[in-house]
Amino acid sequence: MLVEPELIEKARGGDAPAFNQLVLAYRKRILGTISRLIGRPEDVEDVAQEVFVRLYYSLDQLRAPEVFEPWLYRLTINAAYDYLRRSKRRKESRMADLSDQQVTMADSLAGGRRETEDREKSRVREFMDALFRHVSEEDRLLLMLKEVEGLSLKELEEVYHVKENALKVRLFRARQRVLKAYNAAVADGKL
Repeated sequence: MLVEPELIEKARGGDAPAFNQLVLAYRKRILGTISRLIGRPEDVEDVAQEVFVRLYYSLDQLRAPEVFEPWLYRLTINAAYDYLRRSKRRKESRMADLSDQQVTMADSLAGGRRETEDREKSRVREFMDALFRHVSEEDRLLLMLKEVEGLSLKELEEVYHVKENALKVRLFRARQRVLKAYNAAVADGKL
């Protein structure tokens, strides 16, 4: 845990400086998680702010300081889900939706310099986004939390409120669906 249980208890009791310390301690981790889950860097701060507002108003519902981190992850996942549902309703254009020519023109007009590493990361991200478009949001979020965030099965148990064996089955099936989507895309010549 990044903070002492006493700090969490103080924040639960309404201590504003203690709550600010919680936010500062977990801000970077929450921003990283949200960034990987929603895939829109320009909206990460807004979703993180929503997470911390939810935390502020629901901190008194926390059962014990020991379950704070999984509980905070659950708030984060729920906020990301809410964002994804809202963004589905309003059809927005993403860089991944643009053709290579449009992306190149936008880059040259903006005068942006891209390093080789940034282009490679973008290519990998677009590749993963293309794969994840063929699986459910639940599968994508579970795989992101496990494989990218590095959460252990124990931590995922707390987030999803299911037993370890059920999580193993979910992870296996999610990986199989991603593999199936990959094989289908390769067979269709899309990747």
